[in-house]
Amino acid sequence: MTRKRVFLLSVTLCCLTACSGAASRYSAINGHSHNDYKNEAPFRIAYERRFGSIETDIWVSSGGLYVAHYENEIRPERTLDALYIEPIAEAFRRNGGAPWKGDTDSFQLLVDLKSPAEPALSMLIARLSRYPEVFDARVNRRAVRVVITGNRPVDMDKYPDIVSFDGESGREYDKAQLKRIALFSGDFRRFSSWSGTGPMAADEKLRVRKAVDSAHALKKKIRFWNAPDGPEAWERLMDMGVDLINTDRVAELADYLNRR
Repeated sequence: MTRKRVFLLSVTLCCLTACSGAASRYSAINGHSHNDYKNEAPFRIAYERRFGSIETDIWVSSGGLYVAHYENEIRPERTLDALYIEPIAEAFRRNGGAPWKGDTDSFQLLVDLKSPAEPALSMLIARLSRYPEVFDARVNRRAVRVVITGNRPVDMDKYPDIVSFDGESGREYDKAQLKRIALFSGDFRRFSSWSGTGPMAADEKLRVRKAVDSAHALKKKIRFWNAPDGPEAWERLMDMGVDLINTDRVAELADYLNRR
């Protein structure tokens, strides 16, 4: 075999190994259950499939925190405590201080503040503080990370570390702010009009990759909302290094990732 052929074979094997390594690092823990509260069984469908990120919207109403997308959808029984905080705390009690038995993973709860940051955020922190063994990483290294998005406060540093914040992709933050940011999120349509099937335009793919690389350079994860939601799109997003795959099809994405 000539040196040239040996070189080409080596390059090919290296590429295959790199691609395989990138592909194999994805599992259900990379799933993000978008607007999770709209599922037939909020929290439980994503949790039982070991999703690494679960999203809920909350409103302040009548002195409580309620789960809903729009204010007129608020229902008395759909409180944040009932749908998320208490079931998560129960899972930790059942599993000896961990989300799941048999692995070292944990997950994040992305809380989208629909009401103004105050008093919503202070009310949320008060509830989380009742369960430090579940939500405070200083107490339990496998604690759920609670990440605030939506109506985020400007002065993030005035809030305790029991909450982190969702950064806006493309926005610059100073060092103090970056310490409080858990991940970056962006509207996929700012970067691409791709429908989720067929080839993506080269310039759009470049914009997505640039956003991903920018987040990774800051040692942060990234997700895109409003992205196409299907097997071809999931595969393309993973190929571009997107850390959390946004979906409204929790069971299908979990099955896809487990088969993959």
